[in-house]
Amino acid sequence: MIKYKWWCLEALFSHQSTHVNLHYKYSTCSSFLNSIHSIAIAMEEEQSHSKIDQSPNNFSIAVDYDHKATEFRPFSLSSPHMRAFHLAWLSLFSCFFSTFAIPPLLEVIRKDLNLTQTDIGTAGIASFIGSIFSRLAIGPACDVFGPRVASATLSLLTAPVVLSTSLISSAKSFILVRFLIGFSLANFVASQFWMSSMFSGCTVGLANGFAAGWANVGSGVTQLVMPLVYTLFTTCFNVPSFISWRIAFILPAIFQAATAILVLVYGQDLPDGNYKHKITNNQSENFCNVLFNGLKNYRGWILGLTYGFCFGVELTTDNIIAAYFYNRFHVNIEMAGAIAASFGLANCVSRPVGGIVSDKMGKRFGMRGRLWSLWAVQTVAGLMCVLLGRVNTILASVLVMACFSLFVQAASGLTFGIVPFVSKRSLGVISGMTGSGGTLGAVITQLLLFSGSTKFSTQTSISIMGLMMIVFTLPITLIYFPKWGGMFCGPSNIHQYDENYHLLH
Repeated sequence: MIKYKWWCLEALFSHQSTHVNLHYKYSTCSSFLNSIHSIAIAMEEEQSHSKIDQSPNNFSIAVDYDHKATEFRPFSLSSPHMRAFHLAWLSLFSCFFSTFAIPPLLEVIRKDLNLTQTDIGTAGIASFIGSIFSRLAIGPACDVFGPRVASATLSLLTAPVVLSTSLISSAKSFILVRFLIGFSLANFVASQFWMSSMFSGCTVGLANGFAAGWANVGSGVTQLVMPLVYTLFTTCFNVPSFISWRIAFILPAIFQAATAILVLVYGQDLPDGNYKHKITNNQSENFCNVLFNGLKNYRGWILGLTYGFCFGVELTTDNIIAAYFYNRFHVNIEMAGAIAASFGLANCVSRPVGGIVSDKMGKRFGMRGRLWSLWAVQTVAGLMCVLLGRVNTILASVLVMACFSLFVQAASGLTFGIVPFVSKRSLGVISGMTGSGGTLGAVITQLLLFSGSTKFSTQTSISIMGLMMIVFTLPITLIYFPKWGGMFCGPSNIHQYDENYHLLH
């Protein structure tokens, strides 16, 4: 553009010089224009060396004024938006793979370590408790250090713990390892934060849905892969059972560490660069205000509560579903793993669909559409969960489980279609609160219904869990945004400045 203006000026002065002292005028103007041209070149070189380039033309995808992507191409690797998407879901996929690598081999481990049902229930609860604390911590960490560093650091710290699973020899060490591995699930918060930093409001629900959905498939893939790895060593290489299951845990540990390194090397926090630039340019920002702003926002607490009874229920189901089919319908360990895998694999479609529905309803009905969609889908999921505990044949159970998985996972996608609108500056805190609510819900359902000390049968506990989902979805009706409205009321003032959302200093 600058070169074009220079050419036009030169043409104009060249034309004028034909009337008065052609040679003198032209030489003088040429010298003047050459000076302007030199300055323009210097300005262009300075811009090219700038750390943050403000031109949207440098992106291969449509962006808004914040350079956030306004379109979503799941099969593209374009940098930085889609590359961040693929790194985020792959890293979280490895964490789900590691965390749920134990349940499909639980019967083998139980016999080898002489675990009681209470030990197994306590270990399941411990895995979720670890995730609660780490999710609360990683939200503010993302606000300060950026999602790339926060995610990769957590994965690298927990990968050795995954490997140490092969060394456990008692119930106490088994419970401790499950507790520490659970920390890795906090990568979910970093993933959702990353997507919300890269994608605009019109596509953020879709991006969050696909990232979390494809990542959650890891909980299903591990249900299928780990029994196969175990069987490979026992049958093909004649390795004793008590050694085979230990060797199998080398795979998830290496996988998790590798994805963390990829995130560090190839990831980028924001469309315009890494987070350290943002912190350097905003030294006056008060982290305590950011944290307090998020914690005092009641919408974050309600979303954490409702998320506890969609994603939390999903986590609990991942923990118990293989053993449920193994014990109730007497299928072998490979078949039980395959059935359990189908529950997690549904995330490939169901959670992204939740994000799509959230964005579509948001475009047509605004925030009211997003909220009503979440309530309706999560309520249907609760009804499916009740029915799952009531059917008595394996075929009917598998069919109902498939329907249940679609709705409960879509509800999770719908939840994070709302989260980015709660608070722009405290996004990490709100994401951490919501994510922690998910694992807290898993702890509550596991402790009350599947801890080994409950008086109810597993099938009855599953039905009760469905009823709890229906009840704890109702608080969604209390969410209201002055700028966008709620389920029953429209916005009070669409031009109102929402301090809770922006929090500018």
